[in-house]
Amino acid sequence: MKTYLVTGAAGFIGSNFLKYILKKYEGKEDIKVIVVDSLTYAGNLGTIKEELKDPNVKFEKVDIRDRKEIERIFAENDVDYVVNFAAESHVDRSIENPQIFLETNILGTQNLLENAKKAWTRGKDENGYPIYKEGVKYLQVATDEVYGSLSKDYDKAIDLVIDDEEVKKVVKNRTNLKTYGDKFFTEKTSLDPRSPYSASKAGADHIVIAYGETYKLPINITRCSNNYGPYHFPEKLIPLMIKNVLEGKKLPVYGKGDNVRDWLYVEDHCKGIDLVVNNGKLGEVYNIGGFNEEQNINIVKLIIDITKQELEASEEYRKVLKTDLDNINYNLITYVQDRLGHDMRYAIDPSKIAKELGWYPETDFETGIRKTVRWYLENQEWVNEVISGDYQKYYDEMYGGR
Repeated sequence: MKTYLVTGAAGFIGSNFLKYILKKYEGKEDIKVIVVDSLTYAGNLGTIKEELKDPNVKFEKVDIRDRKEIERIFAENDVDYVVNFAAESHVDRSIENPQIFLETNILGTQNLLENAKKAWTRGKDENGYPIYKEGVKYLQVATDEVYGSLSKDYDKAIDLVIDDEEVKKVVKNRTNLKTYGDKFFTEKTSLDPRSPYSASKAGADHIVIAYGETYKLPINITRCSNNYGPYHFPEKLIPLMIKNVLEGKKLPVYGKGDNVRDWLYVEDHCKGIDLVVNNGKLGEVYNIGGFNEEQNINIVKLIIDITKQELEASEEYRKVLKTDLDNINYNLITYVQDRLGHDMRYAIDPSKIAKELGWYPETDFETGIRKTVRWYLENQEWVNEVISGDYQKYYDEMYGGR
């Protein structure tokens, strides 16, 4: 039996990963999962309430910065894999309070690494390097934001041409591929973070690499593009827009709405992480993205269109609507003061993971957005549960005066 220690598994991507591996290995391979989450604003046990009923899933309400508690968890469990999702993860919050991002994302990561190293060490080789328990791995889940910002070379997207036959698998069955620039982030792109959040994540990546080089700890890093899908806390663009559309509220869009992001359906991301855990070459970094570039304003318009279509087609969906259907239109869009230091464009080149591990995203963007809209329409109880007073205070602080 393999034992996973999954941090941040009550949050967005971590919870989806927990659901993914339990479903994938059900009836095929016995696994045990230790869920470690401090349940800050974006962590919600209700998201994984069904998974916590599994006798092979154990929950620990622990902060990854807590050295004694993390040491205890390693002492009590024979951990094979650490998958670290735990992080302070919103750029706007990092601008307001950078320190907590440095403490959690860098010091918390180092605490996990140090305890993994101690727990897995079985001796030393002739050169003084640790000898580790066989088959273990530490995987750091990171972000494309550590690379900084790419130039937006075209105001209107141009055709994206992919010549490599293996890389074409990444865009299997998709047409109308577009890009807003000539360059993409690769694993060899220098780290050039621009926000306190991305700087803290870059610092964490450097610490992970340092443990791999200095102590030969078996590590991997994955860097993903923007995720979307079920269980996404409604401070991020896509779930926030869906929520506000249903309530007939204004849709706040930063600046001109022309910033470009690369989008990845969360289950496709989880598939990639699982592949790296099991098959990734030790010490390597893997970018995970799907050639899904789009301007923020076009994302918002697509959400308006798809949400209205779904509501028009289903009387059941219309029961959750808190405004008149006629109010759902582009007039809801309102442009607000731009984020400080707002990166212009992110775009990942996932050629490496496609070629080495055979990964490709199964969900095209419009299909993924429609699935996401339907999920939120069908899971309003979850949305209402996570929208607490803290969320409302945050929303008012971020958008109320803009």
